Amino acid sequence: MPERAARVLLGITGGIAAYKGAYLVRRLRERGLAVRCAPTLAAESFVSPLTLEVLSGDRVYGQEYLARDGGSDGAELHVEAAQWADLLCVAPATANTLARLALGLADDFLSTTALMFEGPVVVAPAMHDAMWRKPAVEGRVATLRDRGVEVVGPVEGALASGERGWGRMAEPEAIVDAVCRALGLPEAEDEASVGPLAGRKVVVTAGPTYEAIDPVRFLGNRSSGRMGFALARQAAIRGALVTLIAGPVKLETPAGVRRVDVVSAAEMEAALREAAHDADLVVMAAAVADYRPRECAEQKMKKSGGDGLVLELEENPDLLAGLAAVAPRAQRVGFAAETEDLERSARKKLKAKGAHWIVANDVSRPDIGFESADNEVVVFGGNGEVERFPKQSKDELAGRLLELFAGEAT
Repeated sequence: MPERAARVLLGITGGIAAYKGAYLVRRLRERGLAVRCAPTLAAESFVSPLTLEVLSGDRVYGQEYLARDGGSDGAELHVEAAQWADLLCVAPATANTLARLALGLADDFLSTTALMFEGPVVVAPAMHDAMWRKPAVEGRVATLRDRGVEVVGPVEGALASGERGWGRMAEPEAIVDAVCRALGLPEAEDEASVGPLAGRKVVVTAGPTYEAIDPVRFLGNRSSGRMGFALARQAAIRGALVTLIAGPVKLETPAGVRRVDVVSAAEMEAALREAAHDADLVVMAAAVADYRPRECAEQKMKKSGGDGLVLELEENPDLLAGLAAVAPRAQRVGFAAETEDLERSARKKLKAKGAHWIVANDVSRPDIGFESADNEVVVFGGNGEVERFPKQSKDELAGRLLELFAGEAT
């Protein structure tokens, strides 16, 4: 007899992203998974149980969680549902739901079933950016992660309030990939990629590098990695085969992107040599430290009694200047984070580094650049082109930059 399909119990809670639950059901079914839905009472205000029943082709659990009617062999419905499912997925997972799951509360069908369930759990948080950043929420999410729960997202984007921030639910495709990964199934179907970068190999570096002084201290910078992660995300959306080489940042890996984590400039250089040799486009968005300590102390350095501390530094390898030898056929893009003389510095860097494009931004401005969700840049091309991009979200800017580079990546 054929092996049965893997079973997913999909919990949908009361956030505006609940409307995406219908699409998520369809995508899970397209992967050959059996799906039953458990919307909360609040979620039913956004997506109807009938819609979920039609799309899933199976029952929808309401709030009769103590009822015996409809249970198997007289079992309560939450027991039946927990025993039926191979995986529990909660998407969207509101701040309230995350707290109840972390605390083990059981006051509706979904939370009662979650407490009963013993298999893998995937949650996709969705809420306002300010809520997501609260220590109370961070603590609950950390508790769930410690218990083995896979947390997918949230991602940066437009929120229901009309603002932008980190609180938007991850796209259904990313959630489906996480579900398949947790079930030991292939994460993606073998489909021909489409888009302006379809089939092209793109490498993006992102974030800072940390250069060790001793086991607890380092030289670094304030790069958040957001610009590089946005570029990797948008390249994947456009069909590229993307490798993201990330310095030490705490950002979710974009869907469809292969991520390589590094710490120092030397580690980033080694990762570039491995990933970029056959690349079509390399975008060096990382803020690589120019210098590193000549020697790293084996033990934590102690205060010297008021005499100060002198560090002897040596230059790190120039990754952008060396890229032509590493990726000879790639379009090479560098970033210039400047605090003065933006245009002169960028043009000088373009000539000295052998790049095809330099993306320059003024990091002295608090509203763009490091640690900001927005950016404003001027792009200088090797053939004399100058393109100016006004202030916008880094995700939107990433798309526009890739549109500029796509015609050059061959």
